[in-house]
Amino acid sequence: MFGRFGGGGNFVAQYRCYPVSFIDRPQLENGDKVILPPSALDRLTNMMIDDYPMLFEVSNQKHKKKTHCGVLEFVAEEGVVYLPYWMMQNLLLTEGDIVRVQYTKLMKGNYVKLRPQTKDFLDISNPKAVLETTLRSYTCLTVGDSILINYNNKRYFIDIVEARPNDAISIVDTGCEVDFAPPLDYVEPVRSAGAGDGAKPGEPMDLGGEAEKKKARRDDAGEGSSGAADAADAENEKTFLAFAGGGNRLDGKAARADLAPKPVELPTTSLKLSKEFEQFIRGPPAGNPGETKKESDASASGLPRRKAGKLVFGGAGGVGRESRAAEKAKAPEKKEEKKEEKAKFTAFQGSGNKLK
Repeated sequence: MFGRFGGGGNFVAQYRCYPVSFIDRPQLENGDKVILPPSALDRLTNMMIDDYPMLFEVSNQKHKKKTHCGVLEFVAEEGVVYLPYWMMQNLLLTEGDIVRVQYTKLMKGNYVKLRPQTKDFLDISNPKAVLETTLRSYTCLTVGDSILINYNNKRYFIDIVEARPNDAISIVDTGCEVDFAPPLDYVEPVRSAGAGDGAKPGEPMDLGGEAEKKKARRDDAGEGSSGAADAADAENEKTFLAFAGGGNRLDGKAARADLAPKPVELPTTSLKLSKEFEQFIRGPPAGNPGETKKESDASASGLPRRKAGKLVFGGAGGVGRESRAAEKAKAPEKKEEKKEEKAKFTAFQGSGNKLK
């Protein structure tokens, strides 16, 4: 008699396999659960096998293929087992083939290495979260299998490359380290010679050594052409090549061609002032022979003379003073007119009658 706890008998059975879509259960494709007949549960109970989750080894004896899975329900017809279609593909099975199911125990895994079959999986914004959510529907992983991940109406197949401590591990209630291998269709980007910094061939670079280039250009041109070289250097110094470095994308795709650096003119000053405005602010220079002429021009225009280095706000001071004086002279006249208007009207001057 086998023990009640931890013990187990040698449960082995053969069934005809069909995909879970035959019983309108397509959601079972997102996992490794199978559906067995009720007789399998009776045999497992009689053998005192009550370890949960129950794990089984499913094998194709004809092609020497095997994998591992869990069980969801015992409601299938007698002699039939329903498997996810991706599992049937791994075992090279078709509808109605004979499959061998055997009860087994697996050690808890601590490491697994996965490899996407296509690089489209790298386009997912957060593949780690998607993988963690998907693996909750799985009870075990077997090296050599290709599991299915459905995300955003798209199917991704992930190969199980390596597992520890065994080639078949249980991932229920365990902390498992996950590592990724490059996708099968991933191609390393071709780098040209001297492109260690990630720049494209033919792109202008301005990352140092400009002084040495100028010196070499002067030496090659000679003393006779030194003036022309200086003029060319001065012309080049007027422009600045911003963000001339290069970069590579993490997914290996080519960078955009329209992001090439463009030369930008160097600004000479942050504030551009016209010569007339600067002369207006600074005023005439001291001791200038044409000072009398400028004074006459200023008096003719009504603008006061301004000292160098000072800026007077408020327009023409003389004109303002005269206008203010005229306004003050008119103010008393307005007050007298108001007093005369008040004298013309006296309140409560009507007559009245008594009621008696």
